[in-house]
Amino acid sequence: MARQPVGSDFPAHLNISITPSPPGQGPVNVLLLLHGFADTKESFAQLAKQLSLPETTCIAIQAPSPLPFNLGGFHWGDDIMFNQSIGTMDYDTGFKKSSCVLKENIIEKILLEKCGYKPRNILLFGYGQGGMAAIAAALTLNTELGGIVSIGGPSPSSLSGTLQDGVKNQTPLIVLGGSSNTSITQSALTNLKKVFQAVEYTKWPRPGDHSPGNRDEMLPIMRFFARRLQSMRGLPEGSVEIG
Repeated sequence: MARQPVGSDFPAHLNISITPSPPGQGPVNVLLLLHGFADTKESFAQLAKQLSLPETTCIAIQAPSPLPFNLGGFHWGDDIMFNQSIGTMDYDTGFKKSSCVLKENIIEKILLEKCGYKPRNILLFGYGQGGMAAIAAALTLNTELGGIVSIGGPSPSSLSGTLQDGVKNQTPLIVLGGSSNTSITQSALTNLKKVFQAVEYTKWPRPGDHSPGNRDEMLPIMRFFARRLQSMRGLPEGSVEIG
């Protein structure tokens, strides 16, 4: 069985916040939470406490790159670019650096090798650019993870149509976005379905790719977790999972 990740497992340059599984429950699953552009890990560290998912350790991770000019906040992209055509920052600037951090430094070296997790018990939850980073990292892994939740985060353009050995990624994905003014367009969904075997989409009635604002907006995410989180509760002590 996997053990609880602790701060000393992680290299000093990674800024993370760990919320252990609820008292009396083993850390069967681990959920990696990735904040949006120009944010910090703190908002998702608070979300982890609010979720209080059964048998699940949550790790909020701060993006590796600070915004320039002391603007505050961090980002997941390989660069910072301004989209003059629409007058906003371009979030889709490559994800090689963040994919390396998530795939190699955290998932492979720490969760799989040090802590003994299986890929199936590792899930990712990202908002905006954090959702894109989660998708990019999953596409670099040639294995099925427990699942991905992406709020307002489409597939990065650099990975559009990228298949591992010509096979779609088996990690289940749920994407959520607003009824309008959203990054989850029809073309974005089409691109995701080209590379992921199972894509679920929820369109909120409100415009914009905001964080869930009420129970109804959170319900699809919690149902996804209910399907994908593993459990050892009710099994005799010493039982092992086969397969």
